[in-house]
Amino acid sequence: QVQLVESGGGLVQPGESLRLSCAASGSIFSIYTMGWYRQAPGKQRELVARITDGGTTNYVDSVKGRFTISRDNAKNTVYLQMNNLKPEDTANYYCNAATYNIVRAWGQGTQVTVSS
Repeated sequence: QVQLVESGGGLVQPGESLRLSCAASGSIFSIYTMGWYRQAPGKQRELVARITDGGTTNYVDSVKGRFTISRDNAKNTVYLQMNNLKPEDTANYYCNAATYNIVRAWGQGTQVTVSS
């Protein structure tokens, strides 16, 4: 069973950057499709970015060109580089791990707040 721990959230001003990390343990990391999701107060959780075991990525339209998802299988870690952050990016960010389109685990979340 895979376990996930996110880190890297914080309070930043609009236009600044953050890099989120999600460290996995307990299973073979390289086989999982890894996703970053976010949930703002009063809103549904939404997919932000996903990276497959083969390295294929996809993004929600609102972050294309600003966010980059990557993975380091040697470190069992997936990253979300977030540039040019906007107030509407404020949310709790979660990572998950999936195989065969079935979610196997969620992390506990890390808060990102973008405010001047």
